[in-house]
Amino acid sequence: MSSAASQCSIAFYCQFPNSHINKPPFLSIPNYHHQQHYSQTPSKWPTPDPTTEAAALAREKAEQASLPYTWTQTLPDLTLTFPIPASLKARDLSISLTKTTISAGIKGQTPIISGQFPHPIHVDDSTWTITTSPDNSSKTVEILLDKVNKQEWWAHVVTTAPKIDVTKIVPDNSKLSDLDGETRGLVEKMMYDQRQKEQGLPTSDEQKKMEILKKFQEQHPEMDFSNAKIQ
Repeated sequence: MSSAASQCSIAFYCQFPNSHINKPPFLSIPNYHHQQHYSQTPSKWPTPDPTTEAAALAREKAEQASLPYTWTQTLPDLTLTFPIPASLKARDLSISLTKTTISAGIKGQTPIISGQFPHPIHVDDSTWTITTSPDNSSKTVEILLDKVNKQEWWAHVVTTAPKIDVTKIVPDNSKLSDLDGETRGLVEKMMYDQRQKEQGLPTSDEQKKMEILKKFQEQHPEMDFSNAKIQ
């Protein structure tokens, strides 16, 4: 990945007091290069109430347990599974995948899952298989969905299903450690930014821009920044 992904730039308009210029001058600050891991939310933002968080987690677990399927995900893909009787074969199933939808279940019955994905998938790289339990008493259908955007977590498999809190997802450290330093930093930054957006807080790049603007204000007190617009 290019190191350019870890850079941000800032530009804003400002006004000089008593200026005879009709239009405010355009000021541009060069790219500000930064390298930092964003694995934790800075302590200056309020911490959610533990009781509220525990209740939300319990509700989320109950909602997910009530689904007729189970699912797990990594950044690149998502795996969906559901049980079927041991007597069934592939020809007894009806599974349809498009870039934005899924329908899967037993032929002649209501689909076990059906709906629209929250994000698109690569259909050609998505697959499904049937596995048999060691004692031959049951079978499991496993559907692997290959995400188009491999830098975001899914809150649910289909838009009609209850959501999980993606800001609480902690990736397997063993998988992160397999990445080189720059790539790992970018993945952690992406995860941090996603958590910030979910909470309505500024992303890492937006924070850097605000820091630069603040320093510029301190260096130029004679300038009016009341209508400054960060780009």
